[in-house]
Amino acid sequence: MMTLYSGITCPFSHRCRIVLYEKGMDFQIIDVDLFNKPEDLATLNPYNQTPVLVERDLVLYESNIINEYIDERFPHPQLMPPDPVMRARARLFLYRFEKEMFDHLATIEHGSQKAADKARLAIRDNLTTIAPVFTRQKHMLGEEFSMLDVAIAPLLWRLDYYGIQLTKPAAPIMKYAERLFSRPAFIEALTPSEKIMRR
Repeated sequence: MMTLYSGITCPFSHRCRIVLYEKGMDFQIIDVDLFNKPEDLATLNPYNQTPVLVERDLVLYESNIINEYIDERFPHPQLMPPDPVMRARARLFLYRFEKEMFDHLATIEHGSQKAADKARLAIRDNLTTIAPVFTRQKHMLGEEFSMLDVAIAPLLWRLDYYGIQLTKPAAPIMKYAERLFSRPAFIEALTPSEKIMRR
């Protein structure tokens, strides 16, 4: 059985929980309080961060690596594109999400007021840039739910919590977000602490 060490408010852990529930498989989640981490977390992950996936002798960290492993190990439903070219493009999108949006979250949580406000604007602008995609299609890669939708969903859920206010041109993003939030696996993957993040 797979065991996921999951931060109860960690957006990266949230991604992994979504994938595990989408796959509908047997797994164990160990909830980690990010302000009171268990000692064995630093043994499993040299960066002492969540998420961490343990399966027998295998220990993985970094949410995108964990999720690709789960997707390959349990291919139904498939969340990464089967075509190598599309898969490479999906990985590039995932990398861009990290650089252009998720890297700013640490600044919002721990930076100065000025730096945090700048980070909020960067995320808002990047989301506004991709919004027109959702006037033409249901999900990031078209009609099918994929790993890209998994990757961005925790951020969209936390917009209020992070103080990120989208403008009217980003309206298609919010309709897209509601579709993601209504998925049974997304709902099941929420921790009690995450449920209260969104008004």
